[in-house]
Parts: sequence; C-alpha cells; structure tokens
Amino acid sequence: MPAGPAAKTDTNGDAQADAALRRLGYAQELLRAMGGFSSFALSFSVISILTGVTTTYGVALAAGGPAALGLGWPLVGVGTLVVGLAMGELASAFPTAGALYHWSALLGGTGWGWFTAMMNLTGQCAIVAAIDLGCAHTLGATLHLSAGWDIPLLALVLVSHGVLNARSVKLVARLNDLSVTVHIVGVLALVGLLVALGKVHPLSYLAETGFTTRPDGDYRLGFLNALLLGMWTFTGFDASAHASEETHDPARRAPWGIVSAIVVSALAGFAFVAALTLAVPDLPAIAKDENPPLAIVRHVLGERGGNLAMGLAIAAMWFCGLSSVTSASRTLYAFARDGGLPAAVRRVSPVHRTPEVAILVAIAGPLLLVLATRVVSEAVFLAVASLATTALYVSYATPIALGALARRAGRWKRRGPWHLGRFGAPLAWLAVAWTAFVLVVCALPPNGLAGAMLAAVAATLAVVYFRFVRGRFAGPKVHLGDLEAKGPESGELG
Repeated sequence: MPAGPAAKTDTNGDAQADAALRRLGYAQELLRAMGGFSSFALSFSVISILTGVTTTYGVALAAGGPAALGLGWPLVGVGTLVVGLAMGELASAFPTAGALYHWSALLGGTGWGWFTAMMNLTGQCAIVAAIDLGCAHTLGATLHLSAGWDIPLLALVLVSHGVLNARSVKLVARLNDLSVTVHIVGVLALVGLLVALGKVHPLSYLAETGFTTRPDGDYRLGFLNALLLGMWTFTGFDASAHASEETHDPARRAPWGIVSAIVVSALAGFAFVAALTLAVPDLPAIAKDENPPLAIVRHVLGERGGNLAMGLAIAAMWFCGLSSVTSASRTLYAFARDGGLPAAVRRVSPVHRTPEVAILVAIAGPLLLVLATRVVSEAVFLAVASLATTALYVSYATPIALGALARRAGRWKRRGPWHLGRFGAPLAWLAVAWTAFVLVVCALPPNGLAGAMLAAVAATLAVVYFRFVRGRFAGPKVHLGDLEAKGPESGELG
C-alpha cells in the first residue's frame, strides 16, 4: 500500500531534519519515531498536573489561601508560557538532543554550554528522584506498607522506567500518549464530580485574600510562598526539545510540543485547582490536613473517591517519572557526544537505537541521590527536591538570555521555521525576568536552604570549570558563525 500524505510529510521532514543535524555536526544515531502529538505528550507528562497539584496543593493552600490558588496559578501559567515561547524559538533554530546545553554553547561559548548542561542535569536528577520517590511512597501507603518499603519500591519504579526507555522509543511515545489520556480524563472526571457534588463556595472565593498559616502572619509572603505550587509543577517542558533527534520534523513539532504542553497544563490544572478550592468544606481544618487534596475528594466522594484520586496520582507520577528519565538521558547522551562526559555514556544500542548507558545513568543517579540525602534527613532531601526547580530554571534562562544577546549583537540572524518575529527579543527578556522572579520566590523563607543550595551548586560549578574543565572541553563540533554563513539553500531560514 502506498504511503499516505502524512507518511510522505514525515519522510520529507525527516530528510530535512537529518540534513539540519548534519549541518550541526552530528550523524543521525537515534531512532526518529515520535510524531507531533508524542512530542507534546512528552512535555505534558513531565509537567504532570496531577502529580504537581496532588503533592503541593496543601503547601499553597496553607500559605496563601484561596486567592493564592485562584490568582496564583494563572499568574504562574502566563509566566511559564513566556519562557516556553522563548524556548520554542531556540528549539526550532537548533533541533538537537541535549537542546539547552547545545543552544548555550552555540550562542555564548563552551563555558556557558558546560554550565547549562550541569545545571540542567542537576535539576533533572533531583526531579526524577523527587517524582519517583513520591510515586514509591504513595504506592506503599496505598498498599498499607511501612515506610521501609520506600527505597525498594523506588528502585523498582526506576528500573521499570529504565527498561522501557532502553527497550523502545516507540513504546515510550505510546505510553506518553496514554499518559495524556489518563491526565485529561482523570482531571475532567474529578473536576466534574467536585463541581457537581462538592461545590460550597461561589467563584469569587477564588479571589479571597487574607488567610495564611505562616507563623508571622505575613500574607504577602504567604501568597508568594503559595506560587511554588505552579512553579514546582511547571518544570520539565523542555523535554520536547531534548527529544528533537527522535521527533519527525522537530524544527516545527518540538516548539509546538513545548508551548501546547504548557497551555493545556495551565488550563486543565486551573480547572482542577479551582474545583478543589471551591469544594473546601472547612479552610483551617483542610489547611492543617496531611493531604488536603485527598481530604477534599474523600469529603465529597467518600472513601472510594479518595482511592480513585490516589490511583490517578500514582499513575500520573509513574508516567511523569518515565518521561523525566527520557529527557535526562538525552541530555546525558548529547553532552557525552561532545566530550562533556565519558565517551561510554554516548553509546547507542545497535538494536533499539536508544542511548542505553545514558538511560542507566539517568536512573542510577536519582537512586544514589535519594540514598545519600535520606541518610542525612528528610528536610535535606526536600531541599534537594526544591533545587530541581531552581536549577532547571537557571538552565532555561541561560540560553534564552544568550540568544537575546547574540540577536542584539547581530551574531544570530537565521531562525528556524517556528519563530516569534519581532516579538522574539522582548519575550526572551521577559522570560529571563520571570526566571529571576522564580528564583527569588523559591528562596523566600522558609525555603532559604534551597536558595543557598543553588548558590553553592553554581559556585562549585564555576570553580570546577575554571580549575579542571576550561581548555579541555571543546563543546559542539560546529560554531554559530559556521551556521550563519550558510545560506537559505542549505535549509536555514532568515
């Protein structure tokens, strides 16, 4: 049977993508098997509104009350969209695995590339650890197992993610597609039931200010603390860019994957947050509960409803961890390909065409991180988990800022087929400003330890680079000047 129009389009897009990758200095080693929806599903699964809301809703409710949720979530959604738009323009211009690292190296030099890679990998390691430990802990609690089972269950979850990622990128793509269904159907079902059976407040309740459980009673700081719900949730949307070398026509589909994942997550997440908040029966009591979302659902739907919500949360966490391992392993692979890590990490399976060693590192690192920090204290591990958000946002803002500077200096003129036109530079600087705001919010009391850890990581990376790495790390094989010198006949767009 002859190939249909879609297949022909993918074939043509793949040929152009392979040619673009060669111009960037790399051969096509990974299996290009992901479509546009799968690219969206990858970032959407890492964002995982069910995971984010069910695990951190209580922090936001206690800190800032209804208004911090009804007004705070949309605020963070808009700020994140600005970052996603600026990131999408870079993903279209330079569609490679490792994405952020490669953009920084091209636009600012090898030192900035190395720093971005290390920050992104720090964040990704911490986020995989936090997600999969949360999944293991929730699964154990549901099965009425003791806390001693957390580490064995964590190892089991990580191994499942590693095996699936190593076995088939097509299977991972299908599972991510299923993840979208689980998230959307699950959220819509919960929202519908909460609104129909549990709504006890008018819509104006979502703008009600004044409630906080902060010991000092400072509502302004409480409102800012509550923004962490959205900031912790809206991370990992760079996953679509990291999988560019496995995506059909990535110069168009990866940017749309990033942006659409943020938009859909923002809308569906707000519906979920609003439905939960409007169904709060007793604000002070719910704010003190160990698991406010579960308490609200059980109050409205009973024990079975609570178990359903718990089951959806476990499934969401598992899918989120699976996609996070995919993203982290591609960054490891790309960084090793350019000499930033031992050469063995870039090894690609000749059978499955997946970066199997990078995948192994992507699951071993989080396990070791959990083992090391849990020995010290749970508070230290929670600070490390918070570090995931700040480190990731630093790795987002760095190439965006470098791109804006390169654009202003006239060094970067040729954009990809997906671009923002004259709005590109202003949105890039807005994205950098939003990132600075995120870093400040994440370091406000009582989260000072997370801010101190980010500063320590940045300082350590600077010392390591100037003492051991500079002069040894060559970075990407092709420089920005080489790409800019190539005319439209080579596929570059002005």
